[in-house]
Amino acid sequence: MGTFFYMLLAFLAGVLVGWFLWGRLRGELDSLRGDLDRTRSERDRLRADSDRLTGELDACGKTRADLERRLREAQATPAAGTGAAKAASQAPAALMSTPAAAKSAPAAAKPAPKKPAAAKAAPAAKTSAPKASVPKATAAPKTAAPAKATAAKPASGKPDNLRRLIGIGPVNEKLLKAQGVTSFAQIAAWTAADIKRIEDVMNFDGRIARERWIEQAKLLAAGDETEFAKQFPTAGTASNT
Repeated sequence: MGTFFYMLLAFLAGVLVGWFLWGRLRGELDSLRGDLDRTRSERDRLRADSDRLTGELDACGKTRADLERRLREAQATPAAGTGAAKAASQAPAALMSTPAAAKSAPAAAKPAPKKPAAAKAAPAAKTSAPKASVPKATAAPKTAAPAKATAAKPASGKPDNLRRLIGIGPVNEKLLKAQGVTSFAQIAAWTAADIKRIEDVMNFDGRIARERWIEQAKLLAAGDETEFAKQFPTAGTASNT
């Protein structure tokens, strides 16, 4: 009887120990499964970030190509303006040379005294031509002046509140202003080289891409407040730390 009691007690003890060990192993297994799921989700997120960064780099490349094209067109416009000014300056010189020829015509007509009226009328008609053509020559510089004035307008502007962007607080705003960045349009036009330079200065490591500064700046620079609030609902409207 005593042996049976001890065997039953040992059996119950073994069952309890086995149940305890199974519970511990099951908890470890669930923890490993959770870590595996988190790792997979992190992998998917990194893939999505990689695709998004690739798209942003392509957009930056297109923006850079467009800016270079505009710069070449802007450089070609003054050259065309100077060519037109030279042609205009040559035109009055050619027209002013006609009175000299007109003066020589009456001198040659002196042996024929019967036609002095026609000789005098010819210089009058030729000298009137420069007076009518002078305003046309001076009109070219006047039309070129407004183009320069309109091209200089975007340079002057009120600095934007950069702290509206997610990830830019008072410290980062001061660092950006120290680098000459004061508007959303500047951030929206950043290239890969600009991002690397700013991150080196601010000791960032991919933070600009993770927090999508360029996408935020593009929406704010375009004045699309509705889309900005929809895509970035956590962004502050007055200050953002």
